[in-house]
Amino acid sequence: MSGHSKWATTKHKKAAIDSKRAKLFAKLIKNIEVAARNGGADLEGNPTLFDAVQKAKKNSVPADNITRAVKRGGGLDGSAVNYENILYEGYAAGGVALLIECLTDNRNRAASEVRVAVTRNGGTMADPGSVTYNFNRKGVIIVPAEGTDEDSIVMATLDAGAEEVKDEGETFEIICEATDLVDVRTALVDAGIDYDSAEASFVPGIEVSLDADTASKVFNLIDALEDSDEVQNVYSNADVSDEVLAELDS
Repeated sequence: MSGHSKWATTKHKKAAIDSKRAKLFAKLIKNIEVAARNGGADLEGNPTLFDAVQKAKKNSVPADNITRAVKRGGGLDGSAVNYENILYEGYAAGGVALLIECLTDNRNRAASEVRVAVTRNGGTMADPGSVTYNFNRKGVIIVPAEGTDEDSIVMATLDAGAEEVKDEGETFEIICEATDLVDVRTALVDAGIDYDSAEASFVPGIEVSLDADTASKVFNLIDALEDSDEVQNVYSNADVSDEVLAELDS
C-alpha cells in the first residue's frame, strides 16, 4: 500500500466531506508553492507545477487559491516561500516500513510532530537508510476507471515508458520511471484518457500482507501522521487485500 492505494483513495473521498478537507487543501497548495519556487511559475515550462495544479483541481481546490499559490511560490507577489523537504523513516505494527515525507519551514517542529505521531500509535522511528532501501522513486499516475479500461491504458502508455498498470477497482495505477512521468502523462492525454494525479512517489519493492487488526493499527498511525501540517506524504509497504478492507469498512 503506497501513498496511492485504495485506502488512500477512499480517504481522499472522505476528506471532501469532512474536517480533513482543509488539511488536504493546505498540502496541495504547499505542493504548488514548492513546485513554482523550484521550477518557475510557468505551467507549460514546469511539468511538476503542472501536475501539482492538476491534482489540486481534481480535489476541488478553488481556482483563486491555486492562482495565488502559483504566484506566491514563483515570487510574483513579493512574498517568499521557503520549505525544506525532509524524509523520516519508521516502522508501524506488523513490521510495516514507513517513509514520511515532510515539507516544513521548521525542522525541529516537523521532527517532533512525526516522532509523537509514530510513538503514540504503536510505531517506532528508524535510522536513516534502514527503510529507504526497500523503496524506489517512481512515477505514479492515477486514472479513474470510469470511461476507460486496462487494455486502453496499456496501449496508450507502453511505448511512453509505463512499466505496470494496476487495477485498483475504481482507479488504475500506472507505474513508470520518475524520468518518464511527463511522457506517460502526455501519452494519456493524447489518447483522450483523463487522469487524477501524476507525481513522483516512493513505491515499495517488498510488501507485507496484513490482517484486519494489524491493518487498523497501521492506518491509525498513518492517519495520525497525515493529520500533521508538516507531513506531506506517507508511504508504506503494507499490502491490504480487498477482503481486509471490506472487513475494516464494516
